[in-house]
Amino acid sequence: MLFTKLKTKAAHLLRGESAEEQAHDFLIDKGLKPVCRNFRCKQGELDLIMTDKLTLVIIEVRFRKTDKYGSAVESITRAKQSRIIAATHIYLSSHKTDGPIRFDVVAISGNGNIDWVQNAF
Repeated sequence: MLFTKLKTKAAHLLRGESAEEQAHDFLIDKGLKPVCRNFRCKQGELDLIMTDKLTLVIIEVRFRKTDKYGSAVESITRAKQSRIIAATHIYLSSHKTDGPIRFDVVAISGNGNIDWVQNAF
């Protein structure tokens, strides 16, 4: 039983890493420049941090195999947004920026469709 749980978790983590890699490459193709990946702190995790010209962009990557329980974009609750904002405050406490900050979402569906929502929240 324990092995099955570990195996399932590993597969889930691999799907997440794959979605983040796909989002990263997609955004680079759109002209964004990478700054940091998987910034972790007590408040949460920032999947991707990039710049779009002078704007610092915090990107939440979501993957949903199906929309049976809602789309990937719909899965970002107010609580999740609050955790991302709190983690951004921690990031900014040691990485100062003078430019604007934007929160984007890259939602990837099981069929490979990518939905990039700029200024998501």
